[in-house]
Amino acid sequence: MSSTANRRSEWRSQVSETLRFDAIRAQWRRLPRRVRGAALPTIVIALAFLYPYYRTWLPDIPIFGDVPTVDTGVTMLIYMMMAIGLNIVVGYAGLLDLGYVAFYAMGAYTAAWFASPHFENVHVHAGAIGVNPKAAGFHVSIWLVVVVAGILSAIAGILIGLPTLRLRGDYLAIVTLGFGEIMPQIARNGDNLFGTGFNLTNGAQGINPIDPPGFGATLNRWLGLPEDFLTVSNGINFFYWTALVLLLFTVFCSVRLRDSRLGRAWIAIREDETAAAAMGVPLMRTKTWAYAAGAFFGGIAGAYYAAFKSGTFPDDFFFNISVFILCMVILGGMGNVWGVLVGGGFLAYLNQEGLGNIGQEINKNLGTNIDVPLYQFGIFGVILVVMMLFRPQGLIPSERRKMEFEEGVADEPLYDVRHAPDG
Repeated sequence: MSSTANRRSEWRSQVSETLRFDAIRAQWRRLPRRVRGAALPTIVIALAFLYPYYRTWLPDIPIFGDVPTVDTGVTMLIYMMMAIGLNIVVGYAGLLDLGYVAFYAMGAYTAAWFASPHFENVHVHAGAIGVNPKAAGFHVSIWLVVVVAGILSAIAGILIGLPTLRLRGDYLAIVTLGFGEIMPQIARNGDNLFGTGFNLTNGAQGINPIDPPGFGATLNRWLGLPEDFLTVSNGINFFYWTALVLLLFTVFCSVRLRDSRLGRAWIAIREDETAAAAMGVPLMRTKTWAYAAGAFFGGIAGAYYAAFKSGTFPDDFFFNISVFILCMVILGGMGNVWGVLVGGGFLAYLNQEGLGNIGQEINKNLGTNIDVPLYQFGIFGVILVVMMLFRPQGLIPSERRKMEFEEGVADEPLYDVRHAPDG
């Protein structure tokens, strides 16, 4: 009898919880659509900003172990920025770019040229933080350098795009691959540029140190902001928050571009280039804008990453980085900003510490001694193969691409074959 009473009590509590949930859902639906649409992004942004404070309270992730450190979070955010920039080229305009690392390198070396003692024969200081006033070289405020890096990278995107964007498909991919290979070679051999003796990149040794970010003595005194990120105990948090602000700026610009007239022209070119041209879309100009916009955000990410690492090295700009960023776009869902954010963050985490944590868990439980990070590109390749087989549209595809995959994969006979008379 008591067991029956207990079951009734449990059933009543479940019904009560269900009714309470239905009431909450009903109240939620009464809110204006704009409020509902802004609620989730606001919550996500707030949680992201507060992450350094509650990270230590989070439990371990099954298989992956510890949650990402704040240091890893900075790298994840920077890679997500680059993935969104590449998504403009690949996801919006449908141009396969295998040399995106060139823009990342351009941004990083811009920071190295204008915020380091590399050029010893000059003495230019303009708002730099944490630098001896007598130090040689260009020492411009890192915030201005980030903007300049984006602009120079966009110009580089235009210069690369003008001779290549007349091509299509595989030919375009091959040419962009060539440009992507040129930049690392210039970086590696730029200590004697074209045999002139001019040291542009300092060769294989790279350029370091790069001036740290900071807000200066005035803002430190008025608002309590750190004068120099490297001289405060929680400086890594400020690196993280600054990267998050840059990512939000990138997301905002990407969404606005997607919904603009230019963004619709990119999508038209992606869907059918010939039809877009017939409807009056200027192909070369529109494609060039896609390259310039994508390169702009790649340059900003490269400059900030160089400041975060306090150095720029040619080994950071090989072809595998371009493929890695392209994998982020494909995994998340080409053309969808939110999918690219998820794909970029996940792969960047795996690359930084996720695979290492997985290896530790495997070795601890199985008693093996496998160095999992050694097989990272093989693992990423397997992830892509599985995605292409079971979810080719990506983890979070855009509505347009989702409809394309769902309606375009049906293997049905043609009309005249289905309705042809027997015999």
